[in-house]
Amino acid sequence: MPSIPLFNQEGKEVGALSLPEAVFGVEPNVALMHQAVITEEANSRQGTADTKTRGEVRGGGRKPWKQKGTGHARQGSTRAPHWRHGGVVFGPHPRSYSKDFPKKMRRGALCSALSAKVKDSEVIGIEMFKLDSIKTKEVTTILGRLPLSREVKVKNRQRDELVEGVKQAPHRVLIILPAYDETVLKSCRNIPHVTVRYAPNFSVRDVIVAGRVVLAQGAVHKIEEVLTR
Repeated sequence: MPSIPLFNQEGKEVGALSLPEAVFGVEPNVALMHQAVITEEANSRQGTADTKTRGEVRGGGRKPWKQKGTGHARQGSTRAPHWRHGGVVFGPHPRSYSKDFPKKMRRGALCSALSAKVKDSEVIGIEMFKLDSIKTKEVTTILGRLPLSREVKVKNRQRDELVEGVKQAPHRVLIILPAYDETVLKSCRNIPHVTVRYAPNFSVRDVIVAGRVVLAQGAVHKIEEVLTR
């Protein structure tokens, strides 16, 4: 059974959080995760782009010049596609980009994404994530106590060389809570690299793009209950 380190809001490690094997311990299916992300991004498209054809552009009803005797090429309308202000050929029109994705495949993709994060040691547990009031500073303080940063290589301009481990850069953080919490949501929404989701309402893309996942202890049972049906 996989497990992750469990922390409290003060940043102290208080033990280990056991995770269900059926959700967090499966062999990641990369192709399935890729298909899930493609489907999620396609379903988020509005599909409202529209262009006018030559029949929809205003004007152009009169023949610009007579058919013969002018020396010009014959033309029937000034709204033909090769004219300035003419219609658009094969342009986009309102349509739906949505794709079907079976529930079992989506659950399998979520399990694969979560298992891959646990396997790469990119998931940590937290006993609870509670705030008394809406304060962004308090959220940054809590996240600053957790092991979420990473060492990056920075180029030394004077010597033109890479220096390792000189800067701590924050990861993109996904916080998964057991239930909707308006105080936490409003406190986190102004932090660009932090995303808040509520179990089990998160997507495969949310998990994949996150550098670190902060999993609340109470959210594990809800995730297991939905993904193992």
